[in-house]
Amino acid sequence: MTEISDTVDALGMLCPLPVLKARKRLKSLQNGAVLKLLADDPAAVIDVPHFCAEAGHVLLDQSTEDDHQVYLIRKQG
Repeated sequence: MTEISDTVDALGMLCPLPVLKARKRLKSLQNGAVLKLLADDPAAVIDVPHFCAEAGHVLLDQSTEDDHQVYLIRKQG
């Protein structure tokens, strides 16, 4: 099980806010920390993996729970 360092609840927010909130929170975390991002924006399934690839972070997991997506992002520096 991956230890979660912090969680961002971006439920109800539309593009680009989930990614912007994740980026802001990741800046305050140490390298190797894991951020859990909750989002229900349909565009997040494209935006979050793209953000991780561009920023150099690792997308550990992407899953769906009920009516939202859950992303686990490991900060790389």
